[in-house]
Amino acid sequence: MSTVKVTDDTFKSEVLDSDVPVLVDFWATWCGPCRMVAPILEELSEEYGDKIKIAKLDTDENQATAMAYNVVSIPTLNVYQGGEVVKSIVGARPKRALTEEIESVLASSSSQGAV
Repeated sequence: MSTVKVTDDTFKSEVLDSDVPVLVDFWATWCGPCRMVAPILEELSEEYGDKIKIAKLDTDENQATAMAYNVVSIPTLNVYQGGEVVKSIVGARPKRALTEEIESVLASSSSQGAV
């Protein structure tokens, strides 16, 4: 599965109502660190398939959602589960660090599902 582009209009259906955790990359075209993270997120979306959805929201084009979640620095990577933010990662990170963050979310979501 490749990354999904979300907008203010599709955020609720694609992210908040998702059956799987969603990592949302709040980014902008002029942001250098955002461009560095983009190919890593594409790789992760392929590696994790349907276990986690990876979405991208352009903060310049979708300011309402960015403001609603108090995104003041980009890239900000928020992980949503059950309509709530369960993790927030501010700034560019190497692939290994992002993999560890995703794994921790998936581990907590599978343990919650087993209860």
